[in-house]
Amino acid sequence: MTQSLWLATTDSVSLTSLTASTTCDVCIIGGGLTGLYTAYVLAKAGVDVVLLEANSHISHGTTGHSTGKLTAQHSLVYANLLEKLSLDEAKLYYQLNQLAVEKALQLLPKESIQQVDSSLYCQTKEGYSQLLKEWNAYKVLNIKAKITSDIELPFPITKALSMSQQAQINPVEVSNFLAKEAVSMGAKIYTNTRVQQLNIPQNNLHTANEMSVQYKKLILCTHYPIEAFKGLQLFKLSNSRSYMVASKFSETMQGQYLCVDFPSRSIRTATINNEHYLVLGGANHIAGETANTEPYYEAIQKEMKEHFDQEPIYRWSAQDIETPDMVPYVGRITQSLPNVLIATGYRKWGISNSFVAGDILSSLITGSRSEDGALSLYSPARTKFGAQFMQMLKVGGFVAKEFVTGYMRHASAPTCTHLGCKTKWNEADETWDCPCHGSRFNAKGEVLEGPAVHPLKLD
Repeated sequence: MTQSLWLATTDSVSLTSLTASTTCDVCIIGGGLTGLYTAYVLAKAGVDVVLLEANSHISHGTTGHSTGKLTAQHSLVYANLLEKLSLDEAKLYYQLNQLAVEKALQLLPKESIQQVDSSLYCQTKEGYSQLLKEWNAYKVLNIKAKITSDIELPFPITKALSMSQQAQINPVEVSNFLAKEAVSMGAKIYTNTRVQQLNIPQNNLHTANEMSVQYKKLILCTHYPIEAFKGLQLFKLSNSRSYMVASKFSETMQGQYLCVDFPSRSIRTATINNEHYLVLGGANHIAGETANTEPYYEAIQKEMKEHFDQEPIYRWSAQDIETPDMVPYVGRITQSLPNVLIATGYRKWGISNSFVAGDILSSLITGSRSEDGALSLYSPARTKFGAQFMQMLKVGGFVAKEFVTGYMRHASAPTCTHLGCKTKWNEADETWDCPCHGSRFNAKGEVLEGPAVHPLKLD
């Protein structure tokens, strides 16, 4: 079944659609984890919040298709950050994400979150070299961890780098909890409400059913921002897809794991309704670059059978956005548009970064005391021109190529309603995928993932 474990086994919250025009202090677009946590924090602070979600239920986008790993161990990130950022900035990135883990363990219901150890592991000499480099970065940044060979995986490894006091969640259960808490504190959340037009100068927007929302502040939590071109984020973000499968399992693991070798693999277990599940993921590629994604599923399914003697009953894919320096964009989209804020570019680590983002966004709205370093570190306006320029060439060049060749190779395919690229039919997921900026549409042409907001025209 091409459906995520979380969405298949947990009923997500559905609320009424927006049926009358309204006003608010803050309008949040996007009912994933970032939008919901931000709405919760703002509503708790007494801010008048309206949240709009295009899908019929919350968490049906990126959040509901994640691994649910809530950790500050973001693959081989810290060795890379020490090369891209200052020592203090790299250390702050860790501290913010570790604090997010600790806050979530205090905030969330015990049935929706479990504390576990998180480990990176390798099976090759090259992977071991990378692991040692990351461990050295941990030492420089004063991150508590250990190198070990003693882990519970049923196949041999070279070494593992283990970080304690991390967590994993059921992302749909967590989203449901945050939505209910936010509503109880006065937030107004509307599902099945797609935004089709933003009128930034007048601080209002219009929905697909011709309702309007007048706001003072706007927060875009839509994974790939609708108005990203305002700050050139459109050409600083790249998209990739990864694949996951899940099966029933006889027990739960004490930890969660990520292989640093190629191809990378993510492993965790989960307990839902007193039943145990194994979740195995990996196999990345640029979003929309291939029409036949079945081999990616087959590779993971084969490993699940070989290593765990299990057959998957659920399978799904996720889309990830990356910035040039690996740190998300959270804050004012540009200095010239102080009323418009965004949160995007989490790579594969949107669970912890969603909590970080919510706190940053809320502090910008309420004016509450917040560490200036966090605002600067995550700011979309931070100036790393060299890296951004190279990413613009890389992503922009790919888009230009796809725009031209798409018309030559796929002349009869539906045209993406975002910027006019030709889509490709994805047999495994039964979706129309756009290779330019990652928009996805179902077989009926309805938008599944942006930045597109209008459905395909299927003749």
